[in-house]
Amino acid sequence: MVKMNIQPLRLNLASEIQGSSPPSVFVGRVGYPKVLVGPMLPPVFEDTSTYDTPELWQDYDVDDILHFRLSLVRGTTLVHVRDALKETGTVQTLQEVAMADKPVDSDMVLKKDPAKSVHLNEHIPPFGPSGHMLKFSVSGNVSVDQRIEKAYYDKDLKAGNAVVDLYRDKVPLSKIMKSFSVGSFGKARKLVPTRWSITAVDDIVSKSLIANVKMQQETGEYLVYVRKIHMNVFVAIVVPEAWSFEWIEAWFPNTTWNLLQYGNPEIMGDNEGYYGIDHYAKVGGCYYSARLTAAEALTGLQRQGSVLMLREIYPGFNIPLGVWFVREQLRAMMKSKPQRFSNMEQALEFAMSNLTIPLNKWLPKSKILQDIRYQRRISEYA
Repeated sequence: MVKMNIQPLRLNLASEIQGSSPPSVFVGRVGYPKVLVGPMLPPVFEDTSTYDTPELWQDYDVDDILHFRLSLVRGTTLVHVRDALKETGTVQTLQEVAMADKPVDSDMVLKKDPAKSVHLNEHIPPFGPSGHMLKFSVSGNVSVDQRIEKAYYDKDLKAGNAVVDLYRDKVPLSKIMKSFSVGSFGKARKLVPTRWSITAVDDIVSKSLIANVKMQQETGEYLVYVRKIHMNVFVAIVVPEAWSFEWIEAWFPNTTWNLLQYGNPEIMGDNEGYYGIDHYAKVGGCYYSARLTAAEALTGLQRQGSVLMLREIYPGFNIPLGVWFVREQLRAMMKSKPQRFSNMEQALEFAMSNLTIPLNKWLPKSKILQDIRYQRRISEYA
C-alpha cells in the first residue's frame, strides 16, 4: 500500500478559483437533455495529474485519494447536450481541456463562494465543493494528446470506433471517458453525463475485446486470481470453457450497500452467456468495469474462458469511491500470477480459502457455479 506524501490542503474558498486542472471535466445528468457541465480544479498550481487518473490509484491509501479528490472544486453552467456541436463557448473550452495531456492552468469565477461540501457517489470518484460558474478560462495554449485530437477532428469516425481506436492506441480509459463525456467524438455529437460515459466506455471496449476472445482457444486449465486490499477481497476463477462472465458482490453489514449493523451479507450479481447480456446489469456500472478486466486478461493470455469474479466487502468500507475502484483493483489482480489447477474442485477449494463466505452461500447466486455443479457434481464440496 502506497502512502502518498501530501501535505494537508486547506481550502480557503472564494468566488474566484485559480489552479491547475488535472485536467478534469464533469457533466451532470439531472435535467437531461439540459445538464450542468464544468471543469474541476484545486486551488493550487502544481502537478495535479494524479488527481483525476484512477489508473494510478490502485495502491494508494483511501484517505489520500479522498484528500486530493475533495480538493477539486467543480464549476457548473447549464447547457444543452447538443451544444457539443457548437464551435465556440464553454463546452468547446471543456473539450479542449479534456484532450489535454498535462494539467491546465485555469481561472474559474463562481457566482458566490461554494459551500464546503463533498460529493460521494458509487459511480464516480469523489470530489469537493461546487458552485454556479460565471466564467472559465485557461492560461496560454493547452498541450493536447494528439491521439485524441486526431479522433476529435475526424467527423466521419463513429464515437464507438473512436473509443476502441484510442484504447488500442494505449490512451488511458480515464482520458477517453472525459472526451467521450464532453462530446468530442462522432458525427451527431452530444454531451454524455459523466456517470453514463464511464459505463459506456467500459461497455464499448469490453465488447470489442470479447469479440476477439471468442476467436481464441480455451485456456486448458483452471486459473484463480486473488487480491486483498482496503477491506475488500477479490477472487477470479477462469474456467476452460467458452466465454461467459459473472460478477457477484457480497456486502457485509456496515458497508456502503448494507447499512445494517448486524446480520448476513447482502449478495448481489449478474451474468452473461456467450452472446452477452440483454439488460442493464443489476449491479450497475461495476459489472461492466469488471467484465472489461476479465476481457483484458484473456486478451493478454490469448485464450478464451468462462470467468467468475467474486468480491467480499467488509465492515468499515462505507465510503462510495466510484466504479474505478473495482476496475483498477481487478486490473491489478488480473496482472498478478494466478494459481493454476487441473480441475475445478481444486480451483474452488483454493478460491474459497481466501473468502469468508462458504461455497454453499455463493452457489444459489451464481449461474456459473450452478452450471458447473450440474455438470461436474461438485455439491459434495459445498
